Amino acid sequence: MSIEDPTTASGAEYDPHASSLVNTTDPAVLDELYAIRGSIDNFDATLVYLLAERFKATQRVGYLKARHQLPPSDPQREKAQIERLRKLAIEAHLDPVFAEKFLNFIISEVIHHHQVISEEHASEEGVGSRESNARA
Repeated sequence: MSIEDPTTASGAEYDPHASSLVNTTDPAVLDELYAIRGSIDNFDATLVYLLAERFKATQRVGYLKARHQLPPSDPQREKAQIERLRKLAIEAHLDPVFAEKFLNFIISEVIHHHQVISEEHASEEGVGSRESNARA
């Protein structure tokens, strides 16, 4: 199995068989390893695309918050999300501590994006106000 886009971010060809084990491991074992890694590569690609879609949605939230002068962070929502995802992680047999760390990382990135959007929105409003005042 291979991912649809076989290139890396740098544009170099992605080698799904890159391994330091090539000359030290039975070829049959390597074939099985490559098959499993192919699935992992597909999961990784899916995760990247899912994260991209998630961040597109959170950007929309950031613009909505900025337009209505809402704070970039919503601690009650964040706490509820963490509790919810910890429970989901346990049900999925994923380490809930890892899941919480991962979600906290995502949340911190989202809050950062919302802060930037809010600052940009405020400076754009300031420019618009100055232009309106200059015309008056």
